[in-house]
Amino acid sequence: MGLKKRSKANAEFSMSSLTDIIFLLLIFFMLTSTLVKIEAFDLPESDSKTVAPTSAIVTVNKSGQYTLNSKSVSMSSLEQSLRSELRDAGNREDYTITIVAEKETPFDRVVEVMQVAGRLKVKTILATQPKKS
Repeated sequence: MGLKKRSKANAEFSMSSLTDIIFLLLIFFMLTSTLVKIEAFDLPESDSKTVAPTSAIVTVNKSGQYTLNSKSVSMSSLEQSLRSELRDAGNREDYTITIVAEKETPFDRVVEVMQVAGRLKVKTILATQPKKS
């Protein structure tokens, strides 16, 4: 009685091309994110080199004016505007608000924006510029 050998399908997957693509994407995002600069304000200085994606930009100037993605909003309507932006974005987990506060802005105004982001359960980043040596 002749026993036949079963031919098994090879279930392996080559990861080398996938890692190359991921590496190239990482380099692309690192380069493009460093090219995005916010020159409108004199930002506070920091040693931090953290680079993160941005979904919305909230700017606060010394006189207390707020803008959301270059559109002027009041503090009372900021939460509602962010909520509608968040609803349109869809992915709540990756949504990040960048707070751009002018150098001499009272910190209470920045805290108000952070509290709004906390109520919406989204991440916030405070934009800074590198320290000048």
